[in-house]
Amino acid sequence: MADRNIDSILNSFYSDGSAEEERLIRDKMHHIEFVTTTKYIDRYLKAGSRILEVGTGTGIYSLYYANKGYQVDALELVEANLDVMKSKIKDNMKIKAIQGNALDLSMYEDNTFDITLVLGPLYHLFKKNEEDKAMEEAIRVTKPGGKILVAFILFDLTMLTWGFQDKNIYDNYGDNKQVTLDFKPNNSEDLIFNMRYFDEVKNLVSKFNVKNVCYVATDGVGRLMKDVINNMTDEEYEMYIKYHLSVCEREDLIGYSGHILAVLEK
Repeated sequence: MADRNIDSILNSFYSDGSAEEERLIRDKMHHIEFVTTTKYIDRYLKAGSRILEVGTGTGIYSLYYANKGYQVDALELVEANLDVMKSKIKDNMKIKAIQGNALDLSMYEDNTFDITLVLGPLYHLFKKNEEDKAMEEAIRVTKPGGKILVAFILFDLTMLTWGFQDKNIYDNYGDNKQVTLDFKPNNSEDLIFNMRYFDEVKNLVSKFNVKNVCYVATDGVGRLMKDVINNMTDEEYEMYIKYHLSVCEREDLIGYSGHILAVLEK
């Protein structure tokens, strides 16, 4: 897969590891995604569970669970991200971090992992056959009854925040621009991120022989309330998290989340 254009684009975008390293810990608003995702991972973990994270980035999730004593395999495409992660591995962690691609998990046997995390690769896959391959591989290496958690970026919140709130829409709307004339995402490799609608995610998932456990709005409408959330006291933030977690599976709200999680069972 070394000749894929998106591979070189991603290596350039994540060239020093900092973009991914800071994303989930930057502030209270960004941390909502981590809090929500770990809540759902924790729901399915048992003593002795083996975890695979495909597209580990700089390892915030893999290191978190390895630090809790779980056996973790972590696969990452971008060398800069992988280097950051490896620098944080402690001697007592049962973790194996390697460079690799979500489209080829041939280094892992069928039915190996209790939980497989795919929390980034579908952000950057633009071809249907590659989307399908990443899903098929994640499912293949997961044990029967195991869980596959797949993350996606949705489009409409990006329109409201990056587009109108930050006023980027006016220079990026039109033919061959990031937003088409009918307000659809122009998903091309050069723009790095594949943004979807909730229905598109459901249609993709429905192609595979897995049980759809639930969909989760991992950050909800947090980006619309960025300043409010970041200025909350710890007590106020704890209350907001409780509210968010109480509504994050409501399908009437999921479509306006920035990121969502599909929780699947093999």
